[in-house]
Amino acid sequence: MSEYERIFDESYERVRKIRRNQQTFFEAFYEHFMATSPEIAARFVNTEMSHQRRMLEKSFYKLLTFYATNNAADYLEKIAQLHDHKHLNIKPVWYDLWLEALMATLRKFDPDYSDEIELAWRLVLSPGITFMKYRYNHTFTET
Repeated sequence: MSEYERIFDESYERVRKIRRNQQTFFEAFYEHFMATSPEIAARFVNTEMSHQRRMLEKSFYKLLTFYATNNAADYLEKIAQLHDHKHLNIKPVWYDLWLEALMATLRKFDPDYSDEIELAWRLVLSPGITFMKYRYNHTFTET
């Protein structure tokens, strides 16, 4: 395990246990994220948010696995396909807004927050985010 992965893991465990203003980390995250753009907020109008939060928690582990192994695995491949331009049409620039909303939430939730912790989160999540952004317009074929 890399040092940044350890820092991320410890921070992630802290923020998952904390409630701020009666919100969990992921509840606060989605509030931040939807506030970044009316277009993004509109995407969540008819969404069952408790289900959405559970899906995000699951995908966090897949993003961490991608960081550690450089292997997208079936789950991340399916999520990338679901989010591509042919399906849910999750625009690549939205991943940048997603990450910034996540960092804003992290700063509020992690009592040990530091620049090093933010860097760890960015380093751990960035390979998976890059993969998702790339897959928006590119599909791989079996060879």
